[in-house]
Order: sequence, then structure tokens, then C-alpha cells
Amino acid sequence: DLEHKHDGAVEVESEEALTFLKRYKVVLLNDDFTSMDFVVEILMEVFSHQLDSAINIMLNIHREGRGICGVYTYEVAETKISQVKERARENEYPLKAIMEEE
Repeated sequence: DLEHKHDGAVEVESEEALTFLKRYKVVLLNDDFTSMDFVVEILMEVFSHQLDSAINIMLNIHREGRGICGVYTYEVAETKISQVKERARENEYPLKAIMEEE
């Protein structure tokens, strides 16, 4: 929580409060089995990318082995990763998403 100093308008943030301000990249990792169309679909439906953006990210994943889907708070990033995992499992793809601190 925030501590307020009474001698001025200075706020001191505790270490705990700072952890909530951290942002996390959600990254999709390339594999040899997940279809490019499915990756584009995930990027559009889970990460709300437009088609052109989704295709560019998918191509980056294909060429570089990984691609950043978005940057979120920890809880949102965790939820997005869970959605990717569930959708991939339902469609029998090994697609993996990871989180990296920004």
C-alpha cells in the first residue's frame, strides 16, 4: 500500500505496490506442428489484433521462433496464457505461450 508523508505531498510506494505496476510480455513460441492459421486466429481472438498485425506477428514467430502478442499486468498476462493453452489443447496443437517481465 501507499504511505503518505504528512510534511508534504510526497508519496512513497512500498515494494508490494510496485509489483502491481510491473508489466509482462506474453510471447508465443514457434513449434513445428501448430498451423499458421491457428496462430493468426489466436492473435486475433485472444489478443485482439487486427488481421494485418496478427499475420506480421505470426510471421515473426515462424521466422524468429517467438513473437510478442502484447504487454499486460501480471493477472491479465496469466489469463491470456491460460486461454492460449486451453484453445491449443482443444485443437490438439502444442502451441506455447510464456510470460516475460518487461
